[in-house]
Amino acid sequence: MSDSPATPKVGFISLGCPKALVDSEQILTQLRAEGYDTAKSYDGADLVIVNTCGFIDAAVTESLDAIGEALSENGKVIVTGCLGGKKDASGQDVIRAVHPKVLAVTGPHALAEVMDAVHQHLPKPHEPFIDLVPPQGIRLTPRHYAYLKISEGCNHRCSFCIIPSMRGDLVSRPIAEVMLEAENLFKAGVKELLVISQDTSAYGVDVKFRTGFWEGRPVRTHMTDLVASLGGLAKQYGAWVRLHYVYPYPHVDEVIPLMNDGHVLPYLDVPLQHSHPDVLKRMKRPANGEKNIERIRAWRAACPDITIRSTFIAGFPGETEEEFTHLLDFLKEAQIDRLGCFAYSPVEGATANALASPVPDEVREERRARVMQLQESISRQRLQAKVGKTLKVLIDKVDRNGATARSSADAPEIDGVVYVKLPYDPSISLKVGEFVDVKITTADAHDLWGSVD
Repeated sequence: MSDSPATPKVGFISLGCPKALVDSEQILTQLRAEGYDTAKSYDGADLVIVNTCGFIDAAVTESLDAIGEALSENGKVIVTGCLGGKKDASGQDVIRAVHPKVLAVTGPHALAEVMDAVHQHLPKPHEPFIDLVPPQGIRLTPRHYAYLKISEGCNHRCSFCIIPSMRGDLVSRPIAEVMLEAENLFKAGVKELLVISQDTSAYGVDVKFRTGFWEGRPVRTHMTDLVASLGGLAKQYGAWVRLHYVYPYPHVDEVIPLMNDGHVLPYLDVPLQHSHPDVLKRMKRPANGEKNIERIRAWRAACPDITIRSTFIAGFPGETEEEFTHLLDFLKEAQIDRLGCFAYSPVEGATANALASPVPDEVREERRARVMQLQESISRQRLQAKVGKTLKVLIDKVDRNGATARSSADAPEIDGVVYVKLPYDPSISLKVGEFVDVKITTADAHDLWGSVD
């Protein structure tokens, strides 16, 4: 019997957006590289890392509750993420003000600082061996899809947002590094790559679009070059590339033709937030509502199958009934395929908190409900138009009742799904991570149903 010490185990809780999820994956990859194991329960962990979100009040509460639970159940907790960079009115760390017993607190995108804290409280078991970590790193997503973060931070100063104060200005990753990670993911079996950042359209602005090299050829650090390169790589592996957080800058028009080959998906996640020019001005958004309508029309003309997803804020400070009606009229004209709407929520540290004429809570919520009611009718009509068509879908789950899948119009966890009947032919099987063609038979306001031809 071996008397060697047990391998130290780290519990991990990851909260927040996909960008925070990528930070979590990087930390888990480094932990595995250094010989640590991950624990499936508080009892089995030597310490716990909590990656927090601090964007809105509900996320702050969720993060503080998660830290409190980890302290109660385990006692040794390291905190990282966006909430770690927030201060209260007195200048004290928000986390330590509530949970003074945490071992360490870091801000977001702080791999080195997190590992230093782990080393201090749970020493490395041995020197790392490269074969302990697969080339694609450790992932928290299912095997068949993964997020690819191309940059960190943001150069915008939207009045409702505190992300730049937590994550800093835009820092683009070298294009060769991004492409190598994408290739490793495809080689590992990933069938859908979701490109994320704070502002995907701004990729390379900070380095003046300098030229890098991939497979011996020059490639600019620019959104259009990156998407073209990722699309070519995806084609080699029979995979999809999906674009998120795309601001509607003019050069985005150059990406739309790439969506007609079926590998760069005809899908744009464009966070418009509002339509009225005065509201956008108060938000300090880098966009104009009227030009957005023109651009959406142009995108649909160039790629008729394109799906447009967006998010909007109802009840922003100073929003009049006339400005809100402008938003409703915009949505009727734009016919956004996938839409999320949030009642404005003040965020500590955001400059919007000082704007005049705050909208009462009940009015904010009522306006949000009106947007979602309108969107439900728009979505129902647009999904109904897909009945009778055959769509290529990616299988996410299979059970005895059938399969749950997604089409090019459906990003994981935020959009609808396609429910697929089990084939009558027993020789045809549905497997997670595989593409199948499905004939759509039914639709509601959110999801589709169909069967394998």
